Amino acid sequence: MKTSLIRRRFTYKFYRASLYLIIINAIFFLLTSNFPRLKVYLGLCPSLFLQYKMLWQPFTYMFIHGSLMHLISNMLGLFFFGLSLEKAIGSREFLLLYFAGGLFSGLFSLLSYILTGTYSAVLIGASGALFTILFAFAVVFPKANIYIWGLLPIPSPILILVYAAVELFSQFFGFRSNVAHFTHLFGFLVSYLYFIIRIGVNPFRVWKDAYSKPKNE
Repeated sequence: MKTSLIRRRFTYKFYRASLYLIIINAIFFLLTSNFPRLKVYLGLCPSLFLQYKMLWQPFTYMFIHGSLMHLISNMLGLFFFGLSLEKAIGSREFLLLYFAGGLFSGLFSLLSYILTGTYSAVLIGASGALFTILFAFAVVFPKANIYIWGLLPIPSPILILVYAAVELFSQFFGFRSNVAHFTHLFGFLVSYLYFIIRIGVNPFRVWKDAYSKPKNE
């Protein structure tokens, strides 16, 4: 039986694409620091996207960061989680997942901005792609412990569920901020759909099986 095109696997190759992504993000940060107006053109702004047909924005926004701390926090996540995930699934699969997460979480965010009439917003940052990677890490390494503040171990699936709850609460009940909580949630959603559609795996089943007690024979 032939494998469908959407589920055809790549030949495994590992060339540390995560590190190249970090370098590219750093280069964009230096560029936009010297030419701040580029953030508007390369970020994702609904009014510019619709009125001036800046169709590149759903792709370029994920390379733009508002501050050095914004860049560092996202790149640390990409380094610690992205590199391990990339080594497990291969660089090509990793890049497809990363860019699918960034692109579609950006498009979902764009749609939510349009539906709510928020045309002047400017979405920037790799968070949508990063949250896609975080979710995938928890699926590929369901028994991995993430150490909060370097002390408190939390199983990766639990951390994802806690993150999702926090993002939902922050979106609907939190104080107004510049954090795009919906974009983070869309990143989780894209990753979930990626595993269902491309890999043919239900992440929740993976987590359930990982922590189910074996039956006595």
